[in-house]
Amino acid sequence: MLVNESSLNRFHGAITEDAVRKKLEPYKPTYDFFFNQHADAERGIEYISFFIAGDEQTRIKISRGEERIFVWCFFLALFEVEGWADMQDQHFFIDDPVSSLDDHNIFITASTILDLIDAHFERRKVIITTHHIGLFAILYDWLKKGEKAGTYSKATKPLILSQKDGQLSLKGFHKEVFLYHLHLLQILNEARASELQAFHFAMLRQVLENVASFLGVGRVGFVLEQLGFKPEERVSEIVNFLSHKNVYRFESAVLVPDNKKLFEEIFDGLMTRYNFVLHAPSPAPAEAPALTALAAPAP
Repeated sequence: MLVNESSLNRFHGAITEDAVRKKLEPYKPTYDFFFNQHADAERGIEYISFFIAGDEQTRIKISRGEERIFVWCFFLALFEVEGWADMQDQHFFIDDPVSSLDDHNIFITASTILDLIDAHFERRKVIITTHHIGLFAILYDWLKKGEKAGTYSKATKPLILSQKDGQLSLKGFHKEVFLYHLHLLQILNEARASELQAFHFAMLRQVLENVASFLGVGRVGFVLEQLGFKPEERVSEIVNFLSHKNVYRFESAVLVPDNKKLFEEIFDGLMTRYNFVLHAPSPAPAEAPALTALAAPAP
């Protein structure tokens, strides 16, 4: 993979291959790589070679999704390099980081974005644009309604870019419920018919949170109680544990029978209690851009 030259190339010397590998770990890549540096250190890395893990002689071309993940992890490693002297580092624009990724890797990427925001939001403005409505919804829920919403909510401005009569406009959200639950339920229903993995519990918790928000309670335990789970606190603890990012980021194995049974009981309870109707997924619109911005507090 060729590396385009930019004003940041001079910082490449501070990035190690191990630093990028560490960022890649949650994605569980099947390949390895090494940097090929320019003779002129100011020009940074000339290109990156990929090969089958354990066999440096067998060079390979990684897929589009793998390339997207690698570029994202390279960016995360570069983000940690100190020494950017100008004001350029006060605003970071991240454009559609989950293109060509599957649901599991989208959740991992969303988690890394949240980590990035958590580490830098006090002194940097992070702007994320995406066509993927799922990523938008995940970040929206985490930043506006999640455990740390008290920290992020006032500094977060989620927007939808729409077009009407040939005019583009940005629509903001205030107290509206963002209805993403039917799309999630469709994905979970399809996964149930094939193979349930740990990250699907994170999606299930998203549905529970959306329902709780719609009911005006903001508490997953209340929804579980409505579904007939007693004690709901214990079930809520299990759901929270199984949907924790450190579980679904590093464990993508098939759910064990007990957890699969709990998943199915909650899923069936939601479908029965609230009469959700799922249809065959429809094609995505040609243009469905979404944008969310995290604004750092004014100095």
